[in-house]
Amino acid sequence: MKFIPQSYKIPDEAMKPFIDIEEIEGFLTSVKPDKARVREVIAKSLNKNRLSLEETAVLINATDPQLIEEIKNGARELKKRIYGERIVLFAPLYVGNLCQNNCAYCGFKASNSDIIRKTLEKNELIKETEALEDDGHKRLILVFGEHPKYNPEYIAECVRTVYDVKKGPGEIRRVNINAAPLDIEGFKTVHESGIGTYQIFQETYHEPSYAKYHLGGKKRDYEWRVTSLDRAFEAGIDDVGIGALFGLYDWRFEVMSLVRHVNHFEAVYNVGPHTISFPRIQYAAEMNIDPAFAVSDEDFIKLVAILRLAVPYTGMILTARESHDIRKNLMEFGVSQIDGGTNLEIGGYAEDEHDQNIKREQFKLNDDRTLNEIIQELLTDGFIPSFCTACYRQGRTGQHFMEFAVPGFVKNLCSPNAMLTLAEYLEDYAPAETKKIGYELIEKKLKDIDPKRRAETKEKIEKIKTGIRDLYF
Repeated sequence: MKFIPQSYKIPDEAMKPFIDIEEIEGFLTSVKPDKARVREVIAKSLNKNRLSLEETAVLINATDPQLIEEIKNGARELKKRIYGERIVLFAPLYVGNLCQNNCAYCGFKASNSDIIRKTLEKNELIKETEALEDDGHKRLILVFGEHPKYNPEYIAECVRTVYDVKKGPGEIRRVNINAAPLDIEGFKTVHESGIGTYQIFQETYHEPSYAKYHLGGKKRDYEWRVTSLDRAFEAGIDDVGIGALFGLYDWRFEVMSLVRHVNHFEAVYNVGPHTISFPRIQYAAEMNIDPAFAVSDEDFIKLVAILRLAVPYTGMILTARESHDIRKNLMEFGVSQIDGGTNLEIGGYAEDEHDQNIKREQFKLNDDRTLNEIIQELLTDGFIPSFCTACYRQGRTGQHFMEFAVPGFVKNLCSPNAMLTLAEYLEDYAPAETKKIGYELIEKKLKDIDPKRRAETKEKIEKIKTGIRDLYF
């Protein structure tokens, strides 16, 4: 049975925009970090304390190459302390690309007459889910265009359909959502279907730039979008994901705004976001953006490290928008979730042909490796691939998750659970070589956990080898 928390009662003032451009730009222009201050901020983060806006600006404004290396090293160490060496794996499943908005950076925009429009029928959604289960996936995020057809009832029905699909040993245990902002009743309807995280990206928190790039449709309403997850909280969804699309405005402002969004959640609900995403602009059909704010690889790595230090307890998602090399590089600096075996086309997972067609995709994909190729590389690099959904299904979300995550207890639960879901993958889907490498890594990583938990984990792994599934702590 899935845990459904009580709804939050939100003060009226919480439903107002909380991004103050002058406040954020004031910090960015006034904070002049020296070596001692940068090191002091890193030390605070390593004690698992979230950073303030001023402290985040200290890291952002650090330009000395030595200090930037110390920021990256701090992020690397913090990730090990809190999350261990696990990487959570998921797949995006695009359900429909109808859209009423005109966003200058998006291939799905309403004015793009060349895009091939499609919405999955129920039988097609089942086939897509079966194809993903055949690869070994256990966690999906359903992605919808912003269109009246994709109303709360439709989204909820899609969620229930996906959960009902069982093929062989396969099943989807967590369905997250990336869709339009809803009103409170709409969020309640979707929540009751048993979703995990509801993810809404602000795209850019800089309101003048937001108006520049959002040219038509309901998405033009900055206030409606920036307060959307407050309505989700009132509807009972305490597991939310935020993000910014880097490349629309100054990356420094966006990082500060993400931290300000976190501040807002904690101040009003005593709960932070479950995940932060930081996609970079990639090529899309009919794209029309100002290249002045393009984020270099060097700055991208720095901003990821800063976000890791700024919000220690939050999961950080890096998608296949980025190249294999960038993803491999960033894994150690704070990323805790990645997608694998990704296909952005509507109905693409069930098709035999997987060549990219930009007329069928929202943007260009830059890492098209299979799920097993990604898992094998993670194993070789010493990471534990994880399909774990235990916290969600045990009710460790919202404030419950914070109780575990903020002190750093997640590592003690998540590492064993990651090993259990990895063992399932090795038994049910992995080629012989991956299976061999996987069990060798499990044996090695078992030595790093508490002896009592180690014995319990070994016992559960042996049960998995006999055919028992879905074991977790």
